[in-house]
Amino acid sequence: MTKIKIGIIGGGYMGKAHAAAYASVGSLFETPLRPVLEMICATTDASAERYRKNYGFARATTDWRILVNDPDVDAIVIASPQSTHCEIAKAAFAVNKPVFCEKPLGASLDESRQMLAAAETSGCIHMVGFNYIRTPASQFARQLIAQGRIGDITWFRGEHTEDFLADQTLPTTWRTNGVANGTMGDLAPHMINAARALIGPIKSLSANVETVHATRPGGTVTNDDQAQMMCRFENDAQGHLFFSRVATGRKMGYAYEIHGTKGAIKFDQEDQNALHLYTMEGPESERGFRKILTGPAHPDYLAFCQGPGHGTGYQDTIIIEAHDFLRAIHENRNIWPTFSEGMEVNRVVSAALDSSAKSAWVQIADY
Repeated sequence: MTKIKIGIIGGGYMGKAHAAAYASVGSLFETPLRPVLEMICATTDASAERYRKNYGFARATTDWRILVNDPDVDAIVIASPQSTHCEIAKAAFAVNKPVFCEKPLGASLDESRQMLAAAETSGCIHMVGFNYIRTPASQFARQLIAQGRIGDITWFRGEHTEDFLADQTLPTTWRTNGVANGTMGDLAPHMINAARALIGPIKSLSANVETVHATRPGGTVTNDDQAQMMCRFENDAQGHLFFSRVATGRKMGYAYEIHGTKGAIKFDQEDQNALHLYTMEGPESERGFRKILTGPAHPDYLAFCQGPGHGTGYQDTIIIEAHDFLRAIHENRNIWPTFSEGMEVNRVVSAALDSSAKSAWVQIADY
């Protein structure tokens, strides 16, 4: 076993998730590289020290440049606001360090392209944080589609819907300001990534993006609450995607339904340990969707539990990401999803925003 010292920039919601992941991934997956929590960066001395103590880091700083350039930090995890991603990633690549960056990759398509160019020029390992596609069920869905179990794909419906801002009396926060913090920057990337992973690249789309609650206590809302888009994939399948942070009653509505010429698949993250599969086999009287509970026979499940149906959770998807990142570093080869995937997702987001502004179909190749 070889130690690898991890530096995490950002100690909030995602910073804590990544810290917990790197603290446990070595034993769960029995990785050749064993992470050491070396340094964490936060915005104030008090928060940096609190995160250091509570998460188990050796050191803390309030300056991400110190963390990136420290010779004892071997790999960088960026879990800070989107507006900081580009500068930090380019600085890390300049000193030849592998980078894992939370989504969205950049605060804009241009930033994402800059980050991808810097990654490829450096030759360093790079990965972007799309954790939901890592559930054993969704990994299994990708396998079934690749194996042709449901035939040629004809239609895809996907959504990422939550209700954390459904109440209009909630005050304005950082989430209600800034393009990258709206639903198109926050929730949409996950489902766009899922659509690309399951079906393939999107060729064209027509989108409508809107703010449902234009004002809240404290001021005006400057970004989007919900959006929908029709799309055509490069394999000619049709699609419809919906994203919302005001979807009353939805807590984790990362869900999709896929129709093929020989069957169909359904999944809902609120029941993340089950996949529903329909195949056109047997007598019509016995056909219907069957519920498959994930277990050791499905990708990345066995590291957590030997019992089928016992299930994995949200934190486990972050641990699976950490395992992928460590494996990429150990094998010295990039593993999907790389910065290229992050850029392509931002490309679709950019096209959707432009389509909504123009009220027109647009071609992804034009962006």
